Amino acid sequence: MATTEVLLLKYLERLGSEGQTVRVKAGYARNFLFPRGLAVRMSKANKKQIEALARMREQREQREFTEANRLREQLSKIAIVLAVKTGENGKMFGSVTPADIHHKIAEGGIEIDKKKIVTGSIREVGRHTVRIRLHRDVEFDLPVEVVSENPIN
Repeated sequence: MATTEVLLLKYLERLGSEGQTVRVKAGYARNFLFPRGLAVRMSKANKKQIEALARMREQREQREFTEANRLREQLSKIAIVLAVKTGENGKMFGSVTPADIHHKIAEGGIEIDKKKIVTGSIREVGRHTVRIRLHRDVEFDLPVEVVSENPIN
């Protein structure tokens, strides 16, 4: 397979940040990256562009880090309590998913990306800790309490 070296113009999740040079398959570069303006072919003429992109990356990363810390402060002020249906023995029907937790956080007025909640499904009633990765350097453990809608008497 033929590969080519490209200069990324925008941040791409699994590829790299703006200003980075990466090797990708020629078809991927030709059919996806170049038409969408996400990368340009690497050449000596791109030196100034690399410096400008590096400054943009620093600014973006600083902005994301500041935003992540602000979100962590907001999340530390809320308590998540989820009521679920349970059977006779207190066993849950189904589970609590990251989407349920995301919905509850959004009800509290805090908007985060659902993909940032890095926990599996919760299958038991009780207190749990949910890890939220807000930034590569900022993580937060959110306490979540799962209670029964129909408590056992």
